[in-house]
Amino acid sequence: MDMKLTISLKLLPTPSQADALRRTMAQFNAACNAVSGTAFALKTSSRTRLHHACYYRIRAEFGLASQRAVRAMGVVCAAYRRDKKTLHSFRPDSARVRDNRLLSYKRLDRVSILTMDGRQVMAFVCGDYNTARKSSIKGEADLVFRDGKWFLLQTVHLPDPPITDTDDFIGVDLGLTHIAVDSDGIIHSGKGVKSVRARHQHLRTRLQSLGTKSAKGLLKKRRRKETRFMRDVNPCLSKTLVATAQRTGRGMALEDLKGIGDRIRVRQPQRRLQHSWAFYQLRSFIEYKARLSGVMVVAVDPRNTSRTCPVCGHCEKANRRSQAQFLCVSCGHAGLADSIAAQNIRRAAINRPIVDNAFGVELQTPLLATG
Repeated sequence: MDMKLTISLKLLPTPSQADALRRTMAQFNAACNAVSGTAFALKTSSRTRLHHACYYRIRAEFGLASQRAVRAMGVVCAAYRRDKKTLHSFRPDSARVRDNRLLSYKRLDRVSILTMDGRQVMAFVCGDYNTARKSSIKGEADLVFRDGKWFLLQTVHLPDPPITDTDDFIGVDLGLTHIAVDSDGIIHSGKGVKSVRARHQHLRTRLQSLGTKSAKGLLKKRRRKETRFMRDVNPCLSKTLVATAQRTGRGMALEDLKGIGDRIRVRQPQRRLQHSWAFYQLRSFIEYKARLSGVMVVAVDPRNTSRTCPVCGHCEKANRRSQAQFLCVSCGHAGLADSIAAQNIRRAAINRPIVDNAFGVELQTPLLATG
């Protein structure tokens, strides 16, 4: 089974080609708005019904090629399948999907894109990571105009290596003070990350309060700087964790943090940090890198993992002496709370239930109750 990933290719169009791309994108999105009006009036997300209602009209009115008209109706249908109660609109520079009828690769550094001015062949560049995956290009691509530059976000299909079955795991505890702590005792501190994000937040708040034209311009210029920073931190950290698991022949046990924002309560000063932290992004990076490396990943319920003693199994709120420190009131075992949680996550993964697939019978009960 193939694994789908997305690589980013930076286009290098000439001024005339860039103008053709811009007009094509604007015309396509205008057609989407016209189709959207019809879909909203008919309260439908049926592609067949919209095809009969709009196909010839939008081809004549907007001068779209046949395949582009079909794609416009597909984009609108996808939007109304999510929500039929809202009139959806599309910005002139909204990203648009290109398939193999609208886009083709001529060489490893050239791409042909169908525009309102016919096909345009233009060069593109990408980093070493994406260069290694260009030979696996297959499927659709999104044409994106961002910060004055053109990009293709291209789907690639990579073969799945066999997942190594194991009964030994590295437990990983995710947090704010320490981004990640593993069961081997390795701490990946979040202190530097928190200070950078706090600086971004302070500057953003100050510029927003000024409200001047130059302040708004600087806000626009910096709007994705923090996102780019986190997209550098999380891949590096996930690569390190997966490489450790692969090198030692172990799997990875992660906290299942789905819905964590609805379950926990934090003080007012911590809310922005708690709800904007990219836990899901980090876990996604870990999972796909592990899959590419053949490393098994299991999810563990995080509840009580930082309150349970890994030595005697005693679970009590009083075991957490502070945010950072753990001291078992039963046996006296002490340590860093995040490290204790990572050990319990590992233990829960090792002792996870074994279920007979044919009869659905639980054959082994976990020794650690984490729920």
